[in-house]
Amino acid sequence: MTSEPTYVPAVYTEGYARGRQVDPDRAKNYVAHTMIGDPLADALIAELEPLEPEERARLIKLGMHDRKRHALRCAPEPLREFFAHCVEPPAWLDLSTFHPGCRMFHRNTRLVLAGMVGGVLVEGFSTNIAKSFFLTGRLRDQGIRRLKQNNRHMLEIFMPEGMAAHADGWTHSVRVRLVHARLRYLLSKSPEWDVDELGLPISSAQLGFAISAFSARLLKHLESLGGSFDDEERRSFMSVWRYSGYLMGIPETILFQDEADALEIFSIGRICEPPPSVESIAMAAALINSAPLFAGLDKRTERRKLAGHIARVSRALIGHELANELMYPPSSTLGFLWKFRLMNRIESWRNRINPRRGRDDTNMATILGVSVYDQSGISYRLPDHIYSERSTGGRNRAVAPARHASQGLS
Repeated sequence: MTSEPTYVPAVYTEGYARGRQVDPDRAKNYVAHTMIGDPLADALIAELEPLEPEERARLIKLGMHDRKRHALRCAPEPLREFFAHCVEPPAWLDLSTFHPGCRMFHRNTRLVLAGMVGGVLVEGFSTNIAKSFFLTGRLRDQGIRRLKQNNRHMLEIFMPEGMAAHADGWTHSVRVRLVHARLRYLLSKSPEWDVDELGLPISSAQLGFAISAFSARLLKHLESLGGSFDDEERRSFMSVWRYSGYLMGIPETILFQDEADALEIFSIGRICEPPPSVESIAMAAALINSAPLFAGLDKRTERRKLAGHIARVSRALIGHELANELMYPPSSTLGFLWKFRLMNRIESWRNRINPRRGRDDTNMATILGVSVYDQSGISYRLPDHIYSERSTGGRNRAVAPARHASQGLS
């Protein structure tokens, strides 16, 4: 898709002009996707709108778990079409290539979490997508739970066989797609969202940018933090994220093909997107300040100390320019990542001397401890209100107060 966009939302006008100077075809493609959502999922959400929330959840659950398609025979056509597309694997899919990426993920669990919270999530929310999530309050209202849900999704897609049809990684990826479509529907109907000004909420351009960050940029951050992986694991890691992005409804016209392509999408997206907004600044602060609570710290002095450390890690990963735009506190990063890598290397040596310290089950315990696992299982209730705090879909009141996460960076 390299033809001229039929419409350029107002906030993208200046960025699009800059992007065309750098890479005209990619800039055209990126900006065109700011007005594209997810046709299949969007049609399904519109079809299910008249139904009661419980009935919507029941139908979605049928599609998620119906391996033989029998239960959907009498379901609405958009539902059958949606799940038929999800179940049909793309021609390029080879699940057998996912194993090296899964091994790499579990070997580098702590660094993956650091790179995700301090790096790619912040970079992702530096785009116009921050307005969607800030307006709905999905990080502001329940920041810790959202981070844990993100980790649960990531854990499931990197479990062996987790991306087979109807397995947990597959299911979580499809659920994310439906939540995005539902939020896009609610926001598009809201007087608080101007499509002509902002483009579609949670557009395929923003999601293509985000999946490129989750994959290729996360690899860059893992290298900076001292992660260990070979070329095969690197390619496999990218393949897992590519298939997850496909299941999340990102059109192949903006979905990366490999690591180099992902970095190009990320680069042109940074150019075409408007500068970080007030919402981006607030979201970055919420992420950094949620992390200590997310880690279980309840003493204010401990939280402030860890938040300051995470902010410094984040500045070192994302660079001074973006960190300053996001109003991070001033700090020097000279030699910081070198020291971080050295400490990680020492930890690895200690694990080799005492293998029980670095067992895979220890890494598994780390990510399980920071992931959402509800006793009732995955919820298929979708948001029923634009504001998270007023929505009954997936609400969980047993979370830490949001006020800590919404304060400025310490």
